[in-house]
Amino acid sequence: MSQFDLTGKIALITGASYGIGFAIAKGYAKAGATIVFNDIKQELVDKGLKAYEEEGIKAHGYVCDVTDENAVNEMVAKIEKEVGVIDILVNNAGIIKRIPMTEMTAAEFRQVIDVDLNAPFIVSKAVIPSMIKKGHGKIINICSMMSELGRETVSAYAAAKGGLKMLTKNIASEYGEYNIQCNGIGPGYIATPQTAPLREIQPDGERHPFDKFIIAKTPAARWGNPEDLEGPAIFLASDASNFVNGHILYVDGGILAYIGKQPK
Repeated sequence: MSQFDLTGKIALITGASYGIGFAIAKGYAKAGATIVFNDIKQELVDKGLKAYEEEGIKAHGYVCDVTDENAVNEMVAKIEKEVGVIDILVNNAGIIKRIPMTEMTAAEFRQVIDVDLNAPFIVSKAVIPSMIKKGHGKIINICSMMSELGRETVSAYAAAKGGLKMLTKNIASEYGEYNIQCNGIGPGYIATPQTAPLREIQPDGERHPFDKFIIAKTPAARWGNPEDLEGPAIFLASDASNFVNGHILYVDGGILAYIGKQPK
């Protein structure tokens, strides 16, 4: 059996109706895992189920607000009853609000912290007891380059993702002895429908200024594709990473390693 084989494993990927979570789930399905996902509304779950079906994947979808501890506990109990004990958890659900810090309300700041940091704590806490009983488990937190770097208008997001990096290290520290590995993936700039407007060719035929900025900052000289996250996510969910714990794997084309070009 390949070290990367996920046959027989049950993977819960939060917020995986589309985007990065969906790409990771597709990779897991190809590696043999059973896919479970949630989203906040029934219409999003239905849309996700249809998208998985079109890919030939039989996924299990649940409506759940991951910031609601009671709702999460109910969902995890339901998954255990209807599908089985969760072997792999990917804390993918997240939001970003691009607002200058002095214009951001405390309520807006708290909302980002709630979804991007409190929710991974709540969902991880809900799955860990059964992982301990089963004798193994993998928790993968979707961190960010903003776990390491700051940028204009993302104070709440950077604070949450920096906190998520440290939560990752702490789960590894606290539950490593139970054969539970908790690691993070830090995606770089990924070409998704949400970032498409930033990559559109401008009326004068030039690339979008942000597109030029990202290409110049990335040694790989391109945006990442959602598929670029599949391999790293499979590695961290598989037996190949059984002695890797508390690590953040940045999948960023080299941005964090690079100081940038000297101005001409």
